[in-house]
Amino acid sequence: MLTVSGPSYRHCDGITRRRFLTAGTLALGGLTLADLLRAEARVGTGSSRKAVIQIHLDGGPPQMDTIDLKPNAPAETRGEFSPIATSLPGFQVCELLPKLASAANDWVFIRSLIGAAGRHDAFQCQSGFDVKNLASFGGRPAMGCVLNRLWSTSDDVAPTFVDMMQGRPLVRNSARPGFLGPTDQPFRPDISNMFSRPLEDGMKRELVNQGSDHVTSMTLHTDLTSDRLANRQWLLGQLDRLQRQVDRSGMMNAMDRFHHQATNILTSGDFAAAMDLDQEDPRTVALYTPPESSVERFTTADNHLAMRKLLLARRLVEVGVRCVSVSFSDFDTHRSNFKRMRHMLPILDHGLHALITDLRQRGMLDDVTIVVWGEFGRTPTINKNAGRDHWPNVGMAMLAGGGLQTGQVIGSTDRVAGTAVTRPVTYQDVLATVYNRLGIDARRTTILDPAGRPQYLLEEGEPIAEMI
Repeated sequence: MLTVSGPSYRHCDGITRRRFLTAGTLALGGLTLADLLRAEARVGTGSSRKAVIQIHLDGGPPQMDTIDLKPNAPAETRGEFSPIATSLPGFQVCELLPKLASAANDWVFIRSLIGAAGRHDAFQCQSGFDVKNLASFGGRPAMGCVLNRLWSTSDDVAPTFVDMMQGRPLVRNSARPGFLGPTDQPFRPDISNMFSRPLEDGMKRELVNQGSDHVTSMTLHTDLTSDRLANRQWLLGQLDRLQRQVDRSGMMNAMDRFHHQATNILTSGDFAAAMDLDQEDPRTVALYTPPESSVERFTTADNHLAMRKLLLARRLVEVGVRCVSVSFSDFDTHRSNFKRMRHMLPILDHGLHALITDLRQRGMLDDVTIVVWGEFGRTPTINKNAGRDHWPNVGMAMLAGGGLQTGQVIGSTDRVAGTAVTRPVTYQDVLATVYNRLGIDARRTTILDPAGRPQYLLEEGEPIAEMI
């Protein structure tokens, strides 16, 4: 079963059976959105196949235990890990990241990320803004929702933006459309049956407090086979039943464009097929599957299968999705920081290497920008619970693909990795760079807020010159 979730909306008229049937036969004829985009590119129409995969390290990764180690710092700062050399002269990373070290030329390492809002969600990584910005109008939209507004159409058979984040980013609706409204929300396939991310008690209460309308589901049942889809009489009966069901649940309140697009996506087959890893070559699935960790797993931490989220992201990009967000938990290491890093970092190391390798082999690496970061850094001082606490002063980020000038390190910090001392980079700078790779000038492109006023996609960020 594939479930796509989002909030409810005001009533609209729905779509015709003819449009429904046309959407349903597109994938059966062998023509995917990716094929259409390639055809458009050949004749010079339509937008490019550029895409972005955003990887959120849920909880805030410790910069000094990943890519900014300080082996000469005091014992209460430097921690338990040793640095190892990388393929970049003079640059070292944590010993738990050997694959990243060997392929450092594929990455840009930012060690001077500043300006964190200090909130425990992924909203700033998704939008570049604090939640207070334009809050009276509904707040700023996530990047993927902006791309929905700029690029998506009601005839798409793959969504522009797919949000597969779990944990805090899901509970706190980090990838929200803000003032753009419900028609530009992300598609949220339910991946909980594939990847377990137990919620903390507090987050469970937060989710309950969102109310029954926090998510609204449209479900394409597993018995919707191609043979039955070809049976017009059966399909019309199912459509009538679906129309009644979604009317009762409130989904028919969606505005026309969202409703048409959602129906196309759910009936085309492309999106559902991309979400089905059983249709992937087992050798590729194995590429994304590290050995099971021998280190005890923290309650809210992802397991070794979590890197298959990156495989799903690659498959979604292949069928035409332009922005995919995933998360990896749990970096909120107030206690047992080093034990938990021993579990999580080797898994992340394996997954990032697999993604780069897979995209390169498929000729997609120059088209797909990869961003890896979290909501803030961690404290230089180790606390009494062998943990590191929240540290908005400075953090880290890594980027790859997208035609970027990789194989470089940007910025530096003081002797305890607590303050940026050279080349400070903001969240908006990073997102401006990603927009640039998508062919969008974020400081000149505008979208209208509910008052009809044009708002620039970013207010202050500039593309990072060294990277482009």
